[in-house]
Amino acid sequence: MIDKKDFKKKNCIKIRISIIQKEKWKKVCSEKQISLTSLIINSVENRMMDDERRKVLAFIEKQDNIFGKIETNINQFAKIANAQKFISENELRNFSDKLSEIVILKKEQNEIFMKIYALIANDH
Repeated sequence: MIDKKDFKKKNCIKIRISIIQKEKWKKVCSEKQISLTSLIINSVENRMMDDERRKVLAFIEKQDNIFGKIETNINQFAKIANAQKFISENELRNFSDKLSEIVILKKEQNEIFMKIYALIANDH
């Protein structure tokens, strides 16, 4: 059985690199807003970098906001329809088709998100 103490970061590894290489690595870390330790470990273990993880989560949030706007537009359409008390059959059919499309896209998006979350969870 593996003890949790074995995972604590208490060991050091010294490596020799050139000053130029060190500066390049520090620049990469600065640009990505990650630590040098994180850069090295994630590179060696072929894991997702912390900055990439943040970008993925920001993308997911953005997608969710887009669907929130769509839902708002649907509500606005419903209010207009209720106020006018009339919608042509063509407009209603078009609206229903778009709603069906949105349902399919939302389902696909959620499946993709589940895969992304699984990748992130397995990566960490």
